[in-house]
Amino acid sequence: MKVTRVLTDCLIIEPDVYSDDRGFFIESWNQRAFNKLVGRDVSFVQDNHSSSAKNVLRGLHYQTRCPQAKLVRVVSGAVVDVAVDLRKHSPTFGQWYAERLTAENKKQFWIPEGFAHGFFVVSEGCDFLYKTTTFYDPESEESIRWDDPALDIDWGQDSPTPFLSNKDAVAQLFVDAPLFKYGALR
Repeated sequence: MKVTRVLTDCLIIEPDVYSDDRGFFIESWNQRAFNKLVGRDVSFVQDNHSSSAKNVLRGLHYQTRCPQAKLVRVVSGAVVDVAVDLRKHSPTFGQWYAERLTAENKKQFWIPEGFAHGFFVVSEGCDFLYKTTTFYDPESEESIRWDDPALDIDWGQDSPTPFLSNKDAVAQLFVDAPLFKYGALR
C-alpha cells in the first residue's frame, strides 16, 4: 500500500492490487491498518453509494453539529475529488486539494472532520462510495459554492457549468461559511 499525505491530515491511499487473468483483488478496508495510518481509532457508521452522470458536481458539503470524516473511492468511472480545509487552527486552513479518483487507479481519499468535500464526474458516469464516521444530519449540513472565487478550485471540467443540485446552486461563499476552531465551530 502506498500512502501520500496531502493538506493537513488528509491521505491518498493506493491499495495493493493483485491482478491475474481472472481479474483483480484488493483489500479495500482493514480497520487495524487504517487506524495505524491515521493514528487514531476510527469507526465508520454509514456507507453511501452515489451514481452520477458526466458533468455532475456534488459539493462542497460538510456538517457542523456532527462533523463527518469520510473515506471515499470510485468503483466505476472517474471523478475529480476535492477537499477544503475549514479548520481555522490548521496550517492548511482555506486550502484545497484535488485528486483524480478512478475505478482503474483504485485510490481512496481520507478526508477528516473539519473539511468540506465535493466531487466532479469527468467520465460518462460514475459510482462513488464513501464511508462516514457520523450519521447524515440534514439539519447541520452546510454547502460552500463550488466556484467560490476565494478558493479558485480547479475541478478539471470541460463544460463551463456543471450539473448541480438546487442546494449546491445556492450554496454560500467560503467567507460566510461556518468554520471549525479546534474541533468546534467559530
